[in-house]
Amino acid sequence: MRETSLHGTGLGLRRELLPDLMAGIPDAIDFLELAPENWLDMGGAHRRALRHVAERRPIAAHGLSLNLGGHAPLDEIFLKRVKRFLDEYRIELFTEHLSWCGDNGHLYDLLPIPFTGDAVRHVAGRIRRTQDILERRIAIENASYYVAAPIAEMDEIAFIRAVLEEADCGLHLDVNNVYVNSINFGFDPCNFINAMPAERVVYMHMAGHWREAEDLIIDTHGANVIEPVWNLLDHAYRRIGVRPTLLERDFNIPPLDELLPELLRIRALQAQATEFRHVA
Repeated sequence: MRETSLHGTGLGLRRELLPDLMAGIPDAIDFLELAPENWLDMGGAHRRALRHVAERRPIAAHGLSLNLGGHAPLDEIFLKRVKRFLDEYRIELFTEHLSWCGDNGHLYDLLPIPFTGDAVRHVAGRIRRTQDILERRIAIENASYYVAAPIAEMDEIAFIRAVLEEADCGLHLDVNNVYVNSINFGFDPCNFINAMPAERVVYMHMAGHWREAEDLIIDTHGANVIEPVWNLLDHAYRRIGVRPTLLERDFNIPPLDELLPELLRIRALQAQATEFRHVA
């Protein structure tokens, strides 16, 4: 299995940002991320723009619809198309959500998987098959959720660790998702990060969210990152080490210049954490 050579700070490749990126990719952006589902059948000017940016920055792929936790057969035809796409654009890293999103059709939501031993074996088998087809070690992302699965033989930490071990895959640590779940379900987000196996963390996400109530946060990727999530990223770097980190902005997308301060803050935290670990 191949390992990723990504580093630094990244930004999601959204069509709204293409004119700015075509004019010149800022130094603050070390890589870009896309969802293969949104680009596989894209042609014309958008495809030419993708080729333009892919020649200038590495690309990471973050899937939306693989349905790793579902019971419908794994879509191997789709995965083979994804592999050709990854190869075409020299994309080393593919990540997916640790969730299920399909049941005789796409549900357009990421739903929690029951934290059971059977579910560990089921999901891990699908991840291993995905890795075989893609010929890459993938990483799974800890998902945000709002209703706990009705059956649980273990907590989320134990479930994630068991899947990682059984599937022999990487962890895509979404720091905002940890924070969102910590508010929605009442746990310490630092303890959650401390319990993640650092050696399996290959990638991180940062994002903003919407606070619906004191005890309910919705993961929207449509706002600026708040201070507690910045603090949690700093903790993650110091506990786990610096990993390539992407700023997610999927809605209410401002001009590229307005996203640069958050990218530069990620970069600054990476530099501080590297120095901290070097001194320590």
